[in-house]
Amino acid sequence: MHEVSNFKSLLSPFIDGLLSEKRSLGFDYHTEELILARFDRYCAEAGLSTLNVTKDFLEKWCMQRDTEGLSNQRKRITAVRQLMLYLISLGINAYLPKGNGHKEVVLPHIFTQEELLSFFHEVDSYEPPLCHSVYRRLAKEYKVLFRLLYCCGLRNSEGCGIATEQVDLVNGILTILDSKGNKDRLVYMADDVVDICKEYFEFLCDDLCCTPRWFFPARDPEKPLKNTSVDRVFNRFWSATACSSMCNNKPTVHDLRFTFVTDRINLWTMGGTDLDVMMPYLQKYLGHKNLQDSYYYYHNSRMLYEAIRIKDMTAAQVIPEVTDYE
Repeated sequence: MHEVSNFKSLLSPFIDGLLSEKRSLGFDYHTEELILARFDRYCAEAGLSTLNVTKDFLEKWCMQRDTEGLSNQRKRITAVRQLMLYLISLGINAYLPKGNGHKEVVLPHIFTQEELLSFFHEVDSYEPPLCHSVYRRLAKEYKVLFRLLYCCGLRNSEGCGIATEQVDLVNGILTILDSKGNKDRLVYMADDVVDICKEYFEFLCDDLCCTPRWFFPARDPEKPLKNTSVDRVFNRFWSATACSSMCNNKPTVHDLRFTFVTDRINLWTMGGTDLDVMMPYLQKYLGHKNLQDSYYYYHNSRMLYEAIRIKDMTAAQVIPEVTDYE
């Protein structure tokens, strides 16, 4: 169930119309709604007085922000491009910004064990500066959320948006609903992760004096944590680690998922487990459409060398090492 957005600009009825149309077709469109809310404020503050949105008007919106990556810039432009297409379909003359264009390939950051330990040390030792129960609660939420993202390979949105009723702490199962590609799946947790979640949820219920709707509630307990809020907190914790100053490839929250996949496949490979047998299970666990998507996570990691080193032992027996001629 999505909240009714309070849009204020001249384009507000058309934004509502686009959201209704997209959701009637089965699209979640939650992230796009947040982007369009920002665009609505941009239009209101810029004093948009005509429905004929021009190139000059959109130029500032489409520019890359100083603190923004190319991926987020593309998301903003794509959301507004859909709105412009909606206006055009209604016979309104509007400028259509260029699509995604060439996508820059950025390798994920695969955390080393040292980096993971350093990151979670910062998460666990964090003390909120304000002596307020809400901030103390959020500090405990982040400790559990970041562990779920890594230990279960969840997407950020899946962790933030999970409802309490979707967390089975008796059997240790997360029910992920309407995730990427409109797919549902079950995610099984390790026993130690279940124990952490049980202890956390007992604290949460005592702190809020009720059973919350969301397993990770925001400051307003009636709402779930936002992806963007978790992104900011992640960056703050990572920047506080000693490892961050020695890292050229700045990690993101999603890299915890990449690291989970890489670590799991490396463990299987080094333990002699048949990947052809296990990869279909990993695909379902991650909620991927096909095996290629799961292998993509692995092939784009720099930690591939561990598995390659083991597999190359077979090649060494076929082609012997070259030695000096005697």
